[in-house]
Amino acid sequence: MASNIELGKDALYPDQYDPALLAPISRSQSRSELFSSDTLPFQGEDVWTAYELSWLDSEGKPFSAIAEFRFPHDSESIIESKSFKYYLNSFNQTRFESGDIVAKKLAEDLSLAAGGEVSVFIELLSSQHQYPITELEGECVDELPITGVDCYSPDAALLQTEKDLVTDQALYSHLLKSNCPVTGQPDWATVWIKYSGAKIKSESFLRYVISYRQHQDFHENCVEKMFKDIMEVCRPSSLAVYARYTRRGGLDINPYRTNTDEAPPMCRIARQ
Repeated sequence: MASNIELGKDALYPDQYDPALLAPISRSQSRSELFSSDTLPFQGEDVWTAYELSWLDSEGKPFSAIAEFRFPHDSESIIESKSFKYYLNSFNQTRFESGDIVAKKLAEDLSLAAGGEVSVFIELLSSQHQYPITELEGECVDELPITGVDCYSPDAALLQTEKDLVTDQALYSHLLKSNCPVTGQPDWATVWIKYSGAKIKSESFLRYVISYRQHQDFHENCVEKMFKDIMEVCRPSSLAVYARYTRRGGLDINPYRTNTDEAPPMCRIARQ
């Protein structure tokens, strides 16, 4: 999928602003393997947090900030995370007249690379306003006693419902692990689902999450595959799937897909 991307190799970090460092990856390839129609069964966004944004003002004084980026689900491309890191580092020794100009540059460059309107919010560390570290609502399935676990490749057949019991429920697990298709490095996440419909057996959801353990794919694609599998097997009337991945290289990625109008919960988990 990503063999043509010149990443995962030794490289010098740039010290001057360079938007050409961004490496977009089309969403169409992975989606064509999941969905037979161009009409997507969900909406949502990819919420990125950059914890290491820095630049110089016009006098050479550095500023440090945390930035949040929101990529729409229907943008043409995702951004490969290592290229995103290189791009953000290119701000480190570049002078800008104000933080507003930095935010404008970020929004323009990322929107162009992604093929969709990306929103950017920058907050200086001195302001100390951040989302609280908390747990997501619902039932954590991680402590359930399950045996005979031997499936480490995504298998929708692991999902089971109690067809006679209809409910509104939220389940989550901290045990999601997938592997980066570019570098092969592990990606760790908490995954959360909220749905209305036949009750999903908690043990089956845990087994399904564990089955991603040796799966190689990008964060966004994992969440979209989960959404598809749960919709097809469990057939809920409403569904939201949200994964909050731990940061790598100062970035965390948090894809959210839903067939409702609800926005994703705004929080940070302990590992973020």
